[in-house]
Amino acid sequence: MSFHLYDERSGTVTEFVPLMPGKVSIYHCGMTVQAAPHLGHIRKEVVFDVLRRWLSVQGFDVKVVANVTDIDDKILAKSAAQGIEWYELAYAVELELHRAYTALGCQPPSYEPRATGHIPEMVALVQSLIERGHAYQATDGSADVYFDVRSWPDYGELSNQRVDDMVPAADSDMSGKKDPRDFALWKATKPGEPLTASWPSPWGPGRPGWHLECSAMSLKYLGESFDIHGGGLDLRFPHHENELAQSRAAGYGFATYWMHNAFVTMAGEKMSKSLGNSTAVTEITKQHPARAVRLYLAQPHYRSAIEYSPTSLVEATAQLERIDSFLERAGATDAVDFRFEDLPDTFVTAMDDDLGTPAAVAVIFDHVKQGNRALDAGDTDQVARVLKQVRAMLDVLGLDPFAPEWATAPSAGLTDVVDGLVHTLLDQRAAARARKDWAAADAIRDQLTALGLTIEDTPGGVRWSL
Repeated sequence: MSFHLYDERSGTVTEFVPLMPGKVSIYHCGMTVQAAPHLGHIRKEVVFDVLRRWLSVQGFDVKVVANVTDIDDKILAKSAAQGIEWYELAYAVELELHRAYTALGCQPPSYEPRATGHIPEMVALVQSLIERGHAYQATDGSADVYFDVRSWPDYGELSNQRVDDMVPAADSDMSGKKDPRDFALWKATKPGEPLTASWPSPWGPGRPGWHLECSAMSLKYLGESFDIHGGGLDLRFPHHENELAQSRAAGYGFATYWMHNAFVTMAGEKMSKSLGNSTAVTEITKQHPARAVRLYLAQPHYRSAIEYSPTSLVEATAQLERIDSFLERAGATDAVDFRFEDLPDTFVTAMDDDLGTPAAVAVIFDHVKQGNRALDAGDTDQVARVLKQVRAMLDVLGLDPFAPEWATAPSAGLTDVVDGLVHTLLDQRAAARARKDWAAADAIRDQLTALGLTIEDTPGGVRWSL
């Protein structure tokens, strides 16, 4: 095992050593289900899916927990604006999230807990923090409970900040706080909020603060200490900083390693709903192949920003076509099981270096070139070797077209039908060429081209691709 990860607190890439031999525990923060996921959201799902696959192929038993934040100020506001119950909106968006990561070939988490299903655990955690002197009920007598950041000397360690240098948010509510940087653990029910969005507590009716949720759920499902905690870069502060502080203050070891993927940007700005520049996954996969969308998100290094433009997915589609063309020429069929030993050393080296997907994808294309040269030379043994290596690498990145996540029943059934229909026309074209009816042969070819097919005459026979 020589896998190395970037350590955000030291700023260096260090060797990954799991807490338990042969097992890896991962917690990554899921969506606040207020609106359909866009490419910026789903990048995190792809990044952690690749991480999971990489650790799994090395023989680790990987447990992944990703929460769903299904109660939040924004959910309450948006559901009220739409005239529906907050839980209706949350559930509908949660289903959209599931459709999105399934569409991109992501394996579901080992468990996906909802915040509203873990209120007792959150109340118990708040009580523990109060008893330890790290939290207090609001000084204005309300049911609000805050974490006392000055009671925890290491506050700011994840984002490398000092408390005195932190500027409170412009909309920070100072009522009942000792320090403007103290954050809410429990939020009192406000006038006008639905009763269904309120739970009893020792301090009065209310609901949990956002940061509290993940600490309580990771503790329940992964224990007092676990290996990797992650999410989007925007979560590092304040969300993950606050999680770390409250968990450590409660006496837990919490996460050993932290991973944050960078943003997907448009015109240099973070992709977000508030900026109006988001691209919904369910819509983008109608315009471009889902595997191309996944390649677009997986190929850049997870700590590098991705700039989105109208041509981005066109380029990713063209890259994928180069790979698929080789797979087709080499006669790849059906899903197969791959072993770690099937992977080229250069690919392993790249992935072991902080999940170096750019160099890993470059290895794939280098092997595709080797495979095409072997096909042209008629070297069947070399073709077989390279084909296994290419498919093993694609499997790690979740891009093998014959893997179960891509072999959905409707498309699998249609593939045979479409292939049969196309070859019927190609046989007619061949017959026209045999009788030197060039006009008829060209007309068939033009008709297929107009439908979006590429026809290629090769020494081994005619081939078509979409």
